[in-house]
Formats: sequence, structure tokens, C-alpha cells
Amino acid sequence: MRKLKVGIITFSDGREYIHNELLSLNRAYQERLAKALESTGELEVVQGCEIISNQQVAQNEGRRLAREGCDLTILNYSIWCFPHLSAVATAFAPGPFLLFCNLHPSEPGMVGMLAAAGTLDQLNRPYARIWGQIEDPSVLTKVMSFIRSAGALAFLRGQTYGLFGGRPLGMYTAVANLDEWQKLFGIDVEHIEQQDIVESASHVDAQRVEHALQWLEQHVGSIRYDGKALTPEKLKLQIRSYYAYREIIASRRLDFVGTKAHGDLTDHFVTVDVAEAFLNDPYDWDGPHEPIVAATEADMDGALTMQIFKLLTHKPVLFADVRHYDRADDVWYFSNSGTHATYFAGASDDPAINLKNVTFYPEVSYYPAGGASVHHFAAPGRVTLARLARKNGRYWMAIVPGEFVEFPREVSLAKGATCTPEWPIAFTRLECTTDDFLATYPCNHIHGCYGDWEKELLQIATLLGIEARVYRG
Repeated sequence: MRKLKVGIITFSDGREYIHNELLSLNRAYQERLAKALESTGELEVVQGCEIISNQQVAQNEGRRLAREGCDLTILNYSIWCFPHLSAVATAFAPGPFLLFCNLHPSEPGMVGMLAAAGTLDQLNRPYARIWGQIEDPSVLTKVMSFIRSAGALAFLRGQTYGLFGGRPLGMYTAVANLDEWQKLFGIDVEHIEQQDIVESASHVDAQRVEHALQWLEQHVGSIRYDGKALTPEKLKLQIRSYYAYREIIASRRLDFVGTKAHGDLTDHFVTVDVAEAFLNDPYDWDGPHEPIVAATEADMDGALTMQIFKLLTHKPVLFADVRHYDRADDVWYFSNSGTHATYFAGASDDPAINLKNVTFYPEVSYYPAGGASVHHFAAPGRVTLARLARKNGRYWMAIVPGEFVEFPREVSLAKGATCTPEWPIAFTRLECTTDDFLATYPCNHIHGCYGDWEKELLQIATLLGIEARVYRG
């Protein structure tokens, strides 16, 4: 993915003699902010050319950041400055907006920021506030947390979701409104027939398929061919379906996808578990690639939650059912037949590390078309799980901190055998009570990434103007 492009504009006193007297001070603060951000290596910084002291400059600088393609804008306050200038600039500069000020008794940037914040509140322009010396690591951490959150939403705008098939298995929670997605998230939806996967798969070069099969047989821990549901030819067809997805995604310029699969592909073609897993992975048999969010069961809000995670973390994202709660060990079984990237088997960008922990089982009898089910247990580590959901016509976000836990393999296999042995499982401990979670969590699907992303998700909810709930305690 390209680096986020962050604009910085700095505001001044509207009285020309004061503006000129403090011009070098303002420029120095802007340079310090830009230098600190550039030092992270994550961003491209676009500094304002002029310090803003009148309406014309405010308009020009806002327009310039938009022309430069900035993804968000930092409004920098080092001294007292006229708040109407922030109103003018934010009418043209690209949001989301971060208001940042220094803390110095003789340089009242705090006063300037608070006056501007009140102005933007009255105009209903979303923003966040951070204050302090940018050289302070804790302050820079807060700024970068906001930038990652705002950047995820900025990247989301203008993207296209590819919807293969229709509503799966009668799930209301898997279907969202096109107009609502466009208004709130800036996303378009392209409807695609699942037959296109079948047709495209038939044209994949046979040598590419043979190379992929050999790579899988070399790297996957075990492939349990049974001569019926899982054969080399069935696995080759799954490889072909992966290439079909990649071709359709590229030709239609899709950013993330979801597939119905159930009752259609799973009955008459082949399961797409292998394709979904390696789309979500950061690699395939041809080498590294950017993870492509692929949600099973055509779950639109699930795919959207996953895409936000991906744009935030640049890592693969979990898709799973909330399958079972094991009271004896206080652990949840998060498991689903498709979409569970092999990355989670070892939490590594190296496929050799992950795939040695993966087993390809023959697909279950409920999916008579057959193929491989991609089985593994998620590697241990702290995770942040979440779900965008709708209630009474409004979106909200469930944020679920937790931890993937590991058992001895024989224990994991025994636990897995109590549900669907062929499917991958993330054994998870949550920070909330079982009763609270089951009483209020909004659907059967859950998504997430390794690491602590709670603050960023809360910031995303704030920028979207939706409620969020953290499941803790």
C-alpha cells in the first residue's frame, strides 16, 4: 500500500504586524511537527507553503492540500490565531482533521486551538484534538494513532466492494444498503455473478496450476487426500478458483470482496476455502502480495469491518463464527469453514512458518462439491476483535479485546473435534463476561487482528459519528 499523505497547515494572528513578528516561530513549530512525522517512515508529509493569517491564504492552502492528494489534514496552532481562518481552511482542505497545539505559557497555541475547536463544533466538522510537544514520544504516539485511524477511513473512500452472489443462508446481518455505504463510508458495491468465477477458472494456465499444487504439497503440513471429497483434481480446481478471483478483482478494480458460495459453488463447483484463505493471506505460491479482504457468506458488514482493520494494520484479518464457549477453560471457539487466512497458523509473513501448522482436510459432507478445508489453530497473542453492525437503522461498532490462546496440540484437536474437526479455530479469551457478550453482541460473525487497536477503532467510530462499545469487564 502507498504511504499516507498528511497535510499540515499552521495558523497565525490576523493582525499583520503580529503575524510578521511571529512568522519564524510559527514556521519552526511546523517544521518540528513535519520532521517528527517523517521520522516514523510511515507517512508522506505535505507542509503548508504559507502560514495562514487571512482568508485568502486559508482558502489557497486548503485547496493546495486537496490538489496534492492529502488523505487528512493537521491544523497546527502555535500562537493565538483567528478561529475563522480554520473555518475557511477546512472548507477546502481534505479531512479528517487533527487539531494540534503546543504547550507553552508565552505561546498561547492552546488558546488558538480551543477557539478553533469551538468553531468547528458549531460547523459540525469532525476532528480530534491533541496537545503537547511533538518530540515527546507519548504525544507522537497519540498523533500517529489518530493518523492511522483517519488514514484507514481516507483509504476507504472511493473503494469498491465486489459482491459475488446474493444473501447467504437468510442472514439479514450479511446484507447492507448501497446508499448507506456510499453516504457513510464512501464505498461503491459491484454485483458479480458467481458463475464468473467458474468461467474464469476454466481459462487458467495449466502450468500455473501445477506449480501451485506442487508448492502446496511441499509446504502444507498435511494434505489428506481421500479419493472422493479431496483429490488432486479438486485441489487444482480450488487453485483455479483463486486465480479466477485474482483476475476478476484486477479487471474490475475491486478493493475487497465477499462470496455467497453456500448452496451454489459448494454444491456444484468446489468450495472456495483455499481461494479465500490465500486472498486474505500476505502471500501465495507466486510470492508475497498485499492481503485482499475476502469475506465468506457474502457478509457485507463483515467484509467492511475486515477492510477497516486491514487499512489500519496492513495485516491479514480474521473472519470467524462465534461457534462455542468452553466454560471449563473459559475459552471461545471462533471457527468458520472459509476466509480464515493461513497467516493465523503462525502469525508470520513467512508462509513456511505458517503452513507447516496447516492441514488440508476433505471438505465436510454439507458441501458436496468437495475440495480442501483449510484447518489450523490460531497462534497465541493479544488480539482486537470487532464488528460493524446496525440497529434501528444506525451503524454502531462492537470492539472486543481478547487473546488467542494455545493448548497442546492433542488438546486442541480434541476440542476441535467437538464442533467441526475440519475447520480452523481461534481459541480466544475475552475481557468481558460470557453473559454480557452473548446478550448483546450483534451477530454470529467476528473479525480482528493481532495487537491492541482499541484506541484506533474508537477514533474511527468517532470520526464516522457512530456509537462504539468496548466489551470489557
